[in-house]
Amino acid sequence: QLVESGGGSVQAGGSLRLSCAASEITGTDYSMGWFRQAPGNEREGVAAIDRMGRRTSAADSVKGRFTISKDNAKNLLFLQMDGLKPEDTAMYYCAAFKGWSVSLLPRNYDYWGQGTQVTVSS
Repeated sequence: QLVESGGGSVQAGGSLRLSCAASEITGTDYSMGWFRQAPGNEREGVAAIDRMGRRTSAADSVKGRFTISKDNAKNLLFLQMDGLKPEDTAMYYCAAFKGWSVSLLPRNYDYWGQGTQVTVSS
């Protein structure tokens, strides 16, 4: 089970830190990622991290602004979002799959959270 938290409403330029608590899975067995979906849009990969937390990948639209990290000891996944823009407004989801790779493709993920809303106003 994956449960996201930390979403909210901020002004452009602000920051938010999303968290995802994982239960019933062992963090070191699962690569994880953050995805987002705005109304009328497909779900897109934002950032991903490998099972050991050593390799990461991020979408071009968020590089230099968003940072993904994970705490395997506590089974937690984070997304630090700085320099937020109105176009970052979306429902944000964390996801996991059992594997070694880093992936921004939703189809590679087996487990999903319910999402947390992020709204950025101009």
